[in-house]
Amino acid sequence: MQTLQHLLVDVARLGVWLALLCAVFIPLERLFAVRPARWWRVETPTHIGYYFLSSLLPAALIAPPMALLATALHHAMPAAWPTWAAALPAPARWTLALVLAEVGMYWGHRWSHAWPLLWRFHATHHAPEHLDWLCNTRAHPVDMVFVRLCGLVPVYASGLLQVQDGHAQSIAFALATTVWGFLIHANLRWRFGVLEHLVTTPAFHHWHHTRHGPIDRNYATMFPWIDRLFGTLHLPREWPAAYGIDSPTPPSMWRQLVAPFRR
Repeated sequence: MQTLQHLLVDVARLGVWLALLCAVFIPLERLFAVRPARWWRVETPTHIGYYFLSSLLPAALIAPPMALLATALHHAMPAAWPTWAAALPAPARWTLALVLAEVGMYWGHRWSHAWPLLWRFHATHHAPEHLDWLCNTRAHPVDMVFVRLCGLVPVYASGLLQVQDGHAQSIAFALATTVWGFLIHANLRWRFGVLEHLVTTPAFHHWHHTRHGPIDRNYATMFPWIDRLFGTLHLPREWPAAYGIDSPTPPSMWRQLVAPFRR
């Protein structure tokens, strides 16, 4: 009964956040759209379903492996590592943890494109042919858990994320990347000049969703210079001509969730 109450509270909280996000992004996308479109389309209910699923399920799925990982790393890592990390000022520790997590997520994201088995799950996120802010949470839970673990594992191993505080910090990290994700998926034609080489923007991430080449670029969540470091940055002045993938996608969310497990 208590679990059900917590679930209902979480759903209500997500409903409030969805209303606030709609109040911000729907007017902005009407005024500054890359490609004007109706805000309610045939795929919108599926996007909303993913919004709730991706906000509730991955956190529950990631908790058991992260707890085991935290315990294992607590016993395995050299004693000097957590001592070194604890001696750092909090801003420095958080900055280093964020950068290290971003590098880990970059490679997790890149592997999701390179390995066919992982792509089966990640393709769900790339299927929409129209990109807007609500596409941010359209992702298979297996894909989200894998990429987030790739980001959190190196941070735990480095000692920058303290085991005793890891759960709260993991939630804060996931929240920060999710909020930023709504912006970079948004159908906004804004350009930010030199800032586009420091933080990710809609133009940067729209090229990651392009249907036609160059594909497999711009994997970073927040820092485009990570793509520059690993040779995958693509940021021209124009916008992609089309979005989506060439393979067919099942119409319903349930069939999309089941499809990666089928031959």
